[in-house]
Amino acid sequence: MATLTHPTSQTHLFTKLSLKPKKFTSPSRIRMALQENAPSLAVVGVTGAVGQEFLSVLSDRDFPYRSIKMLASKRSAGKQLTFQDRNYTIEELTEDSFDGVDIALFSAGGSISKHFGPVAVEKGSVVVDNSSAFRMEEGIPLVIPEVNPEAMEGIKVGTGKGALIANPNCSTIICLMAATPLHKHAKVIRMVVSTYQAASGAGAAAMEELELQTREVMEGKPPTCNIFKQQYAFNLFSHNAPILSNGYNEEEMKLVKETRKIWNDMNVKVTATCIRVPVMRAHAESVNLQFEKPIDEHTAKDILKSAPGVVVIDDRASNHFPTPLEVSNKDDVAVGRIRRDVSQDGYKGLDIFVCGDQIRKGAALNAIQIAEMLL
Repeated sequence: MATLTHPTSQTHLFTKLSLKPKKFTSPSRIRMALQENAPSLAVVGVTGAVGQEFLSVLSDRDFPYRSIKMLASKRSAGKQLTFQDRNYTIEELTEDSFDGVDIALFSAGGSISKHFGPVAVEKGSVVVDNSSAFRMEEGIPLVIPEVNPEAMEGIKVGTGKGALIANPNCSTIICLMAATPLHKHAKVIRMVVSTYQAASGAGAAAMEELELQTREVMEGKPPTCNIFKQQYAFNLFSHNAPILSNGYNEEEMKLVKETRKIWNDMNVKVTATCIRVPVMRAHAESVNLQFEKPIDEHTAKDILKSAPGVVVIDDRASNHFPTPLEVSNKDDVAVGRIRRDVSQDGYKGLDIFVCGDQIRKGAALNAIQIAEMLL
């Protein structure tokens, strides 16, 4: 199991965002990653928080590639970027960008994905899309590699046939990394989720505004409210996604619908309340589970300890449980507060608390893991 450590400061969390000083360098990895017989890559939305994290994860995991295109909007075109000791010029995204591209990693928003995703597929690229554009479309796999790898069976690079694979929403990924191993053991019939979501989910500009607001409030100045239209520092509020006719917001319904699709179970009951909290880049979630079969907390803890991509932090004696800071810039999702739900009869209910890095496992890492399965 991975050992989690605290980053030294909140400022450390911003090192992933700045384009100018960003250098992904490691000579040993370059020799391993840059290979003539490896796939060609394109990163769409490379200047954004997730786009930058794509590069970080590609480097960290020695992902093999023979070439890589850095794609962004016309506004960013022409800027320079250094990746693994090589200088790249950011190119404007156009319909010609995908000629000769094997794998295209998208994180530039739903409208960009809807337009350019099918273009890339038509040209033979396998698209891994981080937006919500295709998640609920029938026939398009919605994949968490540790949870439902079988959903993308038969899709590989090198066949000349394009395909589209959707990356789930960050809160869904983080929740199901912990809930699925328990679901496979005792079958979840109802899940109640309360999320505490970080600024990173709204992008780099939201992270920067949270830092700015914190300084402004501490100095007695009125906070700058361009992203969320209300004070974020030292505050929390209902998730900023649009409210639907049923009273849920879009973020909450993503959790409901995506869980059913990923688990291939239209009967599982899911409800969610999503809250934005003044945390930089890692989400936390309180998850209540009701099971068809009995499962006690000791069995649950053993199952989670052996689950891939999960680390258990559950020290009751010292009151030490997962925190967003502990999982920031980490690959694993942390789970703790594992206990029997005393409101349910027998051993058919559990409460757990989950934390995961929203930019990493909640977005970029999951996408790169999908790409690894294509090789």
